[in-house]
Amino acid sequence: MTTAAIIGGGVIGGGWAARFLLNGWDVRVFDPDPQAERKIGEVLANARRALPSLYDKALPPEGKLSFHADMAEAVSDAVWIQESVPERLDLKHKIHKLIQQHAPRDAILGSSTSGFKPSELQEGALNPGQIIVAHPFNPVYLLPLVELVPSAATPDAVTQRASALLTSVGMKPLVVRKEIDAHIADRLLEAVWREGLWLIKDGICTTEELDDAIRFGFGLRWAQMGLFETYRIAGGEAGMKHFMAQFGPALEWPWTKLMDVPEFTDELVDLIASQSDAQSGHMSIRDLERLRDDNLVGMMRALKKSGSGAGGTINSHEAMLPDPEPADLPVTVSRRIPQSWTDYNGHMNEAKYLEAAAQATDRFMEMIGCDAEYIASGGSYFTVESHVRFLNEMHEGDALTITTQVLKGEGKKMHLFHRLLGSDGKLAATVETLLLHMDMKARVSALPSDEVAARLTAYATAHAGMPLPEGAGRHVGQKV
Repeated sequence: MTTAAIIGGGVIGGGWAARFLLNGWDVRVFDPDPQAERKIGEVLANARRALPSLYDKALPPEGKLSFHADMAEAVSDAVWIQESVPERLDLKHKIHKLIQQHAPRDAILGSSTSGFKPSELQEGALNPGQIIVAHPFNPVYLLPLVELVPSAATPDAVTQRASALLTSVGMKPLVVRKEIDAHIADRLLEAVWREGLWLIKDGICTTEELDDAIRFGFGLRWAQMGLFETYRIAGGEAGMKHFMAQFGPALEWPWTKLMDVPEFTDELVDLIASQSDAQSGHMSIRDLERLRDDNLVGMMRALKKSGSGAGGTINSHEAMLPDPEPADLPVTVSRRIPQSWTDYNGHMNEAKYLEAAAQATDRFMEMIGCDAEYIASGGSYFTVESHVRFLNEMHEGDALTITTQVLKGEGKKMHLFHRLLGSDGKLAATVETLLLHMDMKARVSALPSDEVAARLTAYATAHAGMPLPEGAGRHVGQKV
């Protein structure tokens, strides 16, 4: 197991702990807060519910989580150490010095700081080149972006290794070319935040109306294309040059108050706090977090399908995840059930049983050589008929494992029987499906390639000695 040490177990530190833990790392936490274990436990519960829902393959088995009263014990033998203490430079210097007295010299010491430059963090350090800014975004266990900021004193090898380690746990490291206060993303957020404060102070809108302007409009565009690609489209066929020529002069108009900050008077604070309470005070913070996570999973899974934005990061990480160990029957699906697969009864929607079985069929097709390259060449299997038996409930977050048995594999036909197993290993459903091999150019049935036929025959022969599965050959309404 690879070990990560988390120094500071607040919202960000807890998110880091969950990110590493759910990707198979052992995690040691140091935080003097007596409530740290409870707080991280609550963050981890949300992470266990949300992160696996992004993937169609199983994440690695969880690592071991431990809490330590001794910082030296927490950082010993750690490969990655993440500091997430409050934003006080003197405190960070003190903590870094203590860490470096006990940590392995080749461990990476990442700081979650949102504002300090790495050169400031490295001042007076025992090993300056070990320290790098690794600024994540909340929730850390779900959002992939992490701003990785080196200084002139940071060896390239450290930056490259840090980037590789973060990529291995499903994150998207953005290496900042030059260190700057607040890095990249927070400078953009600060600009929107400042302007938002003025709009509310001047009575132009409420907190809810300002949030509506973001979430019903440009926020949806930004999730997939960011700022400049969005504006490129706004320029029409003429592209970015046309957009800048058309809207560039507006930058000189006196629209913004970005260079000024409204004074944080008691009246302004009370105004914003009261509007925020009216907007979402009916929900607890944990309920809001779960709502946020469910929405993020839904949007990120949509992006996953197209490979856009964060979806591309999920696809790349998923390709790194190992396939299940081989068994008598091949495991063709191993994943968690996402929230979006459940219905008003609280269990997996009946259509999703068939969707899961379709994923199992696709995986089995890959196993016999009918993969994306083969399909692009003009051959594939098309489903002719399926029969589903619903035997047990499955709920969000449950582990889903599917095994596939070949009942027949000869000529143009491929006859499969999928067993859907729940977290307890009990049979939750079976899906029997018959497929025909097709010539996709002529759109008629045809024999598969010799290689695909040979692989299918090998599975059919291996499975021929197995008993016919219970439920095979059934039809709707047949008596038990």
